[in-house]
Amino acid sequence: MAESTIKEHPLAGWDKPELDLSKAEWQSSNRGRGDVQIAFVEGFIAMRNSGRPESPSLIFTPAEWGAFVSGAREGEFDLT
Repeated sequence: MAESTIKEHPLAGWDKPELDLSKAEWQSSNRGRGDVQIAFVEGFIAMRNSGRPESPSLIFTPAEWGAFVSGAREGEFDLT
């Protein structure tokens, strides 16, 4: 079995792993809107700004991602 690339984050209270995203397969929206890309890595979902891929990525657990997607579908983040 391959060794995991998950490492503990040095910040107290940080409950997300530090993932190796160097080989992540980033996906953009199929509609080509916005600058957001996501990748599924070691059971987590990473999100980054495709215009600045060197910037830090946000890491979500599957439960957090599900809550985010549900909220977006229900218009929770509509600022218009």
